[in-house]
Amino acid sequence: MTAADLAAQIRAGTRRAADVLEERLADIAARNATFNAFTEVTAARARAEAAAVDAKVAAGQDPGPMAGVPVAVKNLFDLEGITTLAGAKIERDTPPASRDAFLVRQMQAAGAVMLGALNMDEYAYGFTTENAHFGPCHNPHDLTRIAGGSSGGSAAAVAGGLVPITLGSDTNGSIRVPASLCGIWGLKPTYGRLSRSGGFLFAASFDHLGPFARELADLALAYNVLQGEDREDPAQHWVGHAPVGGSAEIGDLRIAIAGDHFTRGGHAEGFAAVAAAARALGTSRSVTIPDAGLGRAAAFLITMAEGANLHLPNLRSRPDDFDFATRDRFLAGALLPAQWVQQAQRVRAAYRARALAVFDEVDVLIAPATPYVAPKIGQDMIEVEGAMIPVRPNLGVYTQPISCIGLPVIAAPIADPVGLGTPGGMPIGVQLIAAPWAEEKLFRVAAALAQRGICASPQVRA
Repeated sequence: MTAADLAAQIRAGTRRAADVLEERLADIAARNATFNAFTEVTAARARAEAAAVDAKVAAGQDPGPMAGVPVAVKNLFDLEGITTLAGAKIERDTPPASRDAFLVRQMQAAGAVMLGALNMDEYAYGFTTENAHFGPCHNPHDLTRIAGGSSGGSAAAVAGGLVPITLGSDTNGSIRVPASLCGIWGLKPTYGRLSRSGGFLFAASFDHLGPFARELADLALAYNVLQGEDREDPAQHWVGHAPVGGSAEIGDLRIAIAGDHFTRGGHAEGFAAVAAAARALGTSRSVTIPDAGLGRAAAFLITMAEGANLHLPNLRSRPDDFDFATRDRFLAGALLPAQWVQQAQRVRAAYRARALAVFDEVDVLIAPATPYVAPKIGQDMIEVEGAMIPVRPNLGVYTQPISCIGLPVIAAPIADPVGLGTPGGMPIGVQLIAAPWAEEKLFRVAAALAQRGICASPQVRA
């Protein structure tokens, strides 16, 4: 059952939001310790919200398109009365949030029921959610493996069936990487499309907020609800509400495979996933995004510099309270020469112009989402193309060049990953990439892939 179907039943009065909630709370109590996805469960708040939904139904009122749907958010979203930890020990000293983040308010206005906050990499700086303070998040498909990051708890909670829809953030791939590794749908919208107010940012010129879901219809439902003008977010560029639907019509779309940078640096199953999607869509055309490698290099430097600047006071006064791995990356960012960062910004601007020109010829590009399936928890190195390389930074090899220039992307799970020969039958996904503000095209292509049986969330076997 999709979240949309669940909401329809609650609106019709055939199910009660309170009953659905208690089922979810019991399941979280029984199974969250296995995944370590939730860091805070807001049971009292959720019960009050579910009761309010049921009261509206009883009074003949429509609670909204997400009526009674259980949701949860990465713990960098403000939840009123809860301290926003952002995965960090340091933030435990911060007063509780005085109000919800904008996107949380959007979901609540649509009738959603908030279950709590989810595990993540400290300050969203990582790709594995092996958090030094809250413990690692476990991949529901294999508990010995990572869930990806930095929104690992958001992905694991959905993949493990604890909650149907969650929110995460994506700076360099933090929605798309865990979506791929956990075998679910994820959306990184166009930079500036959704408000970031009430979100604990990492690198302001890169950060996006967006949803995860097991079903594409639920991803669309969440995206439609999340849209709204917020004048408190200076980075938002409001272009009006642009709802997406269930159309799988792609006859007028020009679809191609992302070549060059996106065809090396990974394992065979990632490229096989792209080939499967391309065959299903009837395309063999390959298009190069020029200088994607340079764009990724620029992303590394700018992210380091922006993150270090944000955390500089605590780096000076409380260095030992950071996760050491996070601290060392921030310190490296603080020590970057200014001319390096300036040059990275020039490269970024030039790369963006060249990349956008590609979409004069193509509507949607298909690329790998991750270079390999989820590595083991604690694994530092992995063999790629005959060389041993670090696991963590290379998980973003295909996502960073896209975040760098703010393009919208759907991470789509490939159905039957065993057929791709993935290690242990683990999930892996592809990226569907479009020009800015073209999310509707992405949802059409994603719907076509789902309709043709290529993309779907695999069942958890762990």
